[in-house]
Amino acid sequence: MTVTPRSDEARPGDALVKAGGIVFIVGAVATLATMAPLFLDVDPFPSYAWAVCMLMGVGFAVSAAGVLRSAAAQRRAARASQA
Repeated sequence: MTVTPRSDEARPGDALVKAGGIVFIVGAVATLATMAPLFLDVDPFPSYAWAVCMLMGVGFAVSAAGVLRSAAAQRRAARASQA
């Protein structure tokens, strides 16, 4: 007998995926904001603004960790149902 979670239940890793998506979007907006002065011929932002752009990678890594955690939980549940 396989127990499938309801679609509205929180599963392991869901919070990490959501948080990673938010962090990624913040990094993407920061990237657009820091690249705009290059095309608009105005003074560029200081270097710490470029560091905020690295949040795109951080967000991607956090989301990937959430996906891996979810996959591991599903694998554990599948093994438990077989035994």
